[in-house]
Amino acid sequence: MTGKLVAPASLVIRPNPADPSLTRSIDGIDHAGAKVNVTVPVERPLTLFLNSREIVTMMTVGDYPDCLAVGYLLNQNMLRPDDEITAIEHDDDLEVVVVRTARETDFEDKLRKKTLTSGCAQGTAFGDLLENFAAITLGREAELRVSWLYSLSRAINLTPSLYLEAGAMHGCVLCERDAPLVYMEDVGRHNAIDKIAGYMFLNGIRPEGKLFYTTGRLTSEMVIKIVRMRIPILISRSGFTAWGVDLARQANLTLIGRAKGTRFIALSGTERIVFDADPAAIDADSSRSQGKERREDDA
Repeated sequence: MTGKLVAPASLVIRPNPADPSLTRSIDGIDHAGAKVNVTVPVERPLTLFLNSREIVTMMTVGDYPDCLAVGYLLNQNMLRPDDEITAIEHDDDLEVVVVRTARETDFEDKLRKKTLTSGCAQGTAFGDLLENFAAITLGREAELRVSWLYSLSRAINLTPSLYLEAGAMHGCVLCERDAPLVYMEDVGRHNAIDKIAGYMFLNGIRPEGKLFYTTGRLTSEMVIKIVRMRIPILISRSGFTAWGVDLARQANLTLIGRAKGTRFIALSGTERIVFDADPAAIDADSSRSQGKERREDDA
């Protein structure tokens, strides 16, 4: 590896691969029978309570439990944007996080309507995940310059991360123009997106002008969550599902997948894309020569 991994100065939240609580060192053997020692991410349960009711137990790497809890509730439509959170209590020993709100919520009805999804590390989504989705149409004023996309991909690939340290992780990044702002990781891509949703809610970050980058597949659930977060542009290194594309077109979400090097495919919201960079003038392998390439099987 010829380049140095350096996190962009714009990142206010970034992965912390040096945190010993997030990984373990495990002995094994390789394909030749030689002894090896590898670093792997931890996976631990976190049980979420909304007020006095148990909602779900999630498997997570364990960081930012407050953001994960709030983001999960928001993206499952169990918290409304105008709900007042009065307290968030996390007990690491008990592996519990409690979100308390000023007014009662209607989560009992939502708990009765579970639907199997294709998400990893999150086996179910509540049946009314699509509630109010049809009423959301994202504005056309946002834009994505191709030069920003290239810069973002390079910056994210060169940021020190748990993925590069231990693999088996998904990453999501909230961005503005060509600057990554908030970079969250977890064992499941839905956990990573929920952490960002929770961080935005708790810190009053508006979605206007933001871009969202994920390493995960562009499935229906991912599209629904991004649209509910009112972020107009979603980018992934991985591919699409047909329903994900249909929902993106319905909401006028700019949907970009298979974004690697200077290549990408856009299947929705293409009017927001500004082609201000010539791929032929850019070294498509520059980021791979400086940093480790993310593996496709982790998408």
